[in-house]
Amino acid sequence: MIFGIGIDLVKISRIERAVTRWHEHFVDRVFTKKEQEYSYRHSNPYQHLAVRLAAKEAILKAIGTGWSGGIKWTDIEIINNEKGSPVAIVSGRVKDLTELQGVKEILISLSHDTEYAIAQAVLI
Repeated sequence: MIFGIGIDLVKISRIERAVTRWHEHFVDRVFTKKEQEYSYRHSNPYQHLAVRLAAKEAILKAIGTGWSGGIKWTDIEIINNEKGSPVAIVSGRVKDLTELQGVKEILISLSHDTEYAIAQAVLI
């Protein structure tokens, strides 16, 4: 049974500006070390950072809470499994909320082009 669906769109240049302006302060607050390592392995890391931020937003929309109640950006980690598919790992307050609601699985789909990154999340 589907608990919630969320989608989010991020302008990649917005993330590039934030990284340029605030450097590690922004990156460390929003992305886990694994997300950073993955993104910075690519020629355009901003696409990969932006799509991960979009996925985090989509998951919170699917939960229905937004960023309230002590949720941190790093409570959601978007990595790729051995086949290259994106996987969401939750911890902290987000894990508490998903467990409370009986969410057993988080499905995500990611896409980006030169200007935008988009992500969709389905909570089951």
